[in-house]
Amino acid sequence: MVALAQPALAETSLAGGPLAGNALSEAFARTTALYERVRRVVPPADWAFFAEDAEAILSLKRERNAVILAHNYQTPEIFHCVADIVGDSLALAREAMRVDADVIVLAGVYFMAETAKLLNPGKTVLIPDQGAGCSLADSITAQDVRLMRQAYPGLPVIAYVNTSAAVKAEVDVCCTSGNAARIVKSFGVPKVIMLPDQYLAKNVAAETGIEIISWAGQCEVHERFTAQDVRELRIANPGVTVLVHPECPPDVVAEADFAGSTAAMSDYVGQKRPPRVVLLTECSMSDNVAVNYPDIDFVRPCNLCPHMKKITLANIRKALEGNVHEVTIAADVADRARASVERMLAL
Repeated sequence: MVALAQPALAETSLAGGPLAGNALSEAFARTTALYERVRRVVPPADWAFFAEDAEAILSLKRERNAVILAHNYQTPEIFHCVADIVGDSLALAREAMRVDADVIVLAGVYFMAETAKLLNPGKTVLIPDQGAGCSLADSITAQDVRLMRQAYPGLPVIAYVNTSAAVKAEVDVCCTSGNAARIVKSFGVPKVIMLPDQYLAKNVAAETGIEIISWAGQCEVHERFTAQDVRELRIANPGVTVLVHPECPPDVVAEADFAGSTAAMSDYVGQKRPPRVVLLTECSMSDNVAVNYPDIDFVRPCNLCPHMKKITLANIRKALEGNVHEVTIAADVADRARASVERMLAL
């Protein structure tokens, strides 16, 4: 699912709301329409802190012909209020090629910014915090991939997009959680290598019946969920629908009603409209989906991604103001990594 940000502000009032009659900051007063988008999940006191940065970002985007791409795990004030394109990693990869802008700000983690740069070599790509990493991407190196090829000669090698550009440059094709099974089956062989997420590999192997040689990586957010968590959720919340990400361990997936990418989970909620639902993934996901479905009860046990939470309105503003943290990739690496991503998109 790719969601486009709503149009720019129209002046409205919070009359009758929780801050009616209070002295609002000028920035808050000017951005009340923007706040209406997230008032169900962002307290007014928090918006008073966010308003000036949000207003400045909208202005900077116009001045610099910039767009903001935001992952589904970004906080609501980023996701719903300043982003131009939002979605999962596959959606952002696709849309990165289509943007008509001079500057792309990637509100997500570093490998996503690298992917945006791979697909837009002539554009300026900024990441608000260079420390926004990923436990999966950090778990494997290009040398590790070369050694895997030596150990299993002739097998296709598939890299999850949660990898560095250097790793992508060493593989045959990339995949996301949304298209991993399709990519694995596309080779038409009984065995492949897929890295670095061992749980995604096991879940895809179970789905496809294809033997997968995996790497011992895992997502620090999703590995913490357990099958017992799911059982306890069902006891505490009778009738709840449980959606999980395929980066969760296989026994967690087996206990769930549905497993899929963040886009697939969001689509499931919109299409099935379960009266009560839990999304076992990163915390901001539930907030962002809940904004669109006020009639659905979202049970909210979740795990925070410390890397995603390094992206804030304040450092998005700083990136646009000072052109800081520009993403660059060595040409020899970029050409090979780009080919792996483009093969994925073609499939």
